[in-house]
Amino acid sequence: MITPTLGIALGAAAACIVLILLYWRQSAKTRAAEEESRRLEGQLGELETQLAENDKRAELVAKEQAIKARDQAERELTGRKKEVEALRKRVDKKEEVLDKRSEDLNRLEAEIKGKQKQLAETQEALEAAYVEARQEVERVAAMTADQARAFLLSEVEKEVRHDAAALARSIEEHARQEADHKAAWVIAQAIQRCAVEQTTETTVSVVPLPSEEMKGRIIGREGRNIRAFEQFTGIDLIVDDTPEAVVLSGFDPIRREVARIALEHLVTDGRIHPGRIEEVVNKAQREVESSIQEAGEAAVLEAGVSGVHGDIVKLLGTLRYRTSFGQNVLKHSLEVAHLCAAMASELGTSRVTAKRAGLLHDLGKARDFRVEGAHAELGAEVARQKGESEEVIHAIAAHHGDEEPKSIEAILVQAADAISASRPGARRDPLEHYIKRLEGLERIAQSFDGVDRCFAIQAGREIRVIVKPDKVDDLAAHRLAKAMVDRIQEELEYPGQIRVTVIRETRAVEYAN
Repeated sequence: MITPTLGIALGAAAACIVLILLYWRQSAKTRAAEEESRRLEGQLGELETQLAENDKRAELVAKEQAIKARDQAERELTGRKKEVEALRKRVDKKEEVLDKRSEDLNRLEAEIKGKQKQLAETQEALEAAYVEARQEVERVAAMTADQARAFLLSEVEKEVRHDAAALARSIEEHARQEADHKAAWVIAQAIQRCAVEQTTETTVSVVPLPSEEMKGRIIGREGRNIRAFEQFTGIDLIVDDTPEAVVLSGFDPIRREVARIALEHLVTDGRIHPGRIEEVVNKAQREVESSIQEAGEAAVLEAGVSGVHGDIVKLLGTLRYRTSFGQNVLKHSLEVAHLCAAMASELGTSRVTAKRAGLLHDLGKARDFRVEGAHAELGAEVARQKGESEEVIHAIAAHHGDEEPKSIEAILVQAADAISASRPGARRDPLEHYIKRLEGLERIAQSFDGVDRCFAIQAGREIRVIVKPDKVDDLAAHRLAKAMVDRIQEELEYPGQIRVTVIRETRAVEYAN
């Protein structure tokens, strides 16, 4: 048993041992710190020595470089002095040559003056001889000089007119072949690099229904629901015998899209009454506005055009719901932008301007059903208001020939617009348009003298004219084709281009008995 006194003694002993251990540990740390300090002082001294040596080396290098630079400058100065001396000598030689030439020119001038005097005397003698010879020729030919001149001019005019027509035809044919070959190559390259899907759209939308009984709920009691729907959307809702479907009809594509989204929401929700219809239509309008903004931004991003005004982006998005002969106008604008960029790259002109003009060329179609005027003019006006460049504005205004194209970019927009519109399956033309085009082509062809028969083929994209060989020669056939082309361009409206082929055939038939 440990007594209290023994416990206190043991505690004191333990405390002393702890203090001794702590002191020993602290002494070890102090010695380690002193050794580390001495080591660091040694490294610092070595670093100071190295720095002093580096400074000496840098000073030596700087002195050597300064000496080299001075020697180089002295050598260059010596070379320049030699060059200046050589140039001075050359100038002195040229001055001597010029002095000699000046003396020669003075001598030649004196000789020329003498010869001019001789020529003047000879000319006077020749004029007197010419008058005498002319009088003798008039006496022998019994014809005055004016009469002879008129006769010769008439004969020469006949020959020159025929030769000029033949030469013009040859030059024009060669130029056309070269231009057609180059243009076809450029267009082919542009079309190969542009792949935009072609779709056709209509002026109606079909909304499927889950069951036939939904038609009665859409109509409502005494037709109040359908009347409210047509009032809020401005679109005709046609409920016919089509099983499990209704039709939305209207020429405003944006309103038709709002009506389609609203009707789908109503059918899905099942609650159909005038108050609910108004609420859903307003929500659908906000969805379509958001979709228009997204479509415009996506089009600008896909075309790679930057710095487009926000209002123009919104108008581009509106073109998503606009069609032209069944072709979606926004996709058409993107295709025209890609084609313009590709052709501009081949021709070496401004690719950025051509692409921008191609994307915005149909901008006016987003406004032409709300504002009076041609879409080219309206598009140019919007582009001008939103700060577009004059090149882009001119290309928009001239892409349908309302203005004379004055830049390569404007011509490229015209060509790309025609290519996109005339591609197979791009647009849908009503039957009556084809018939009118065929009748107009044949009417224009028959109005020219010497035409025997004419045939409009390929849905009005080509007309073949057979002429009477005894009334129209080869050169006249060429002029006739050009005149028909001019008349067709003035009087008819058509997408793409129309080929005019004039055929002149002479047959010699004999019978051997």
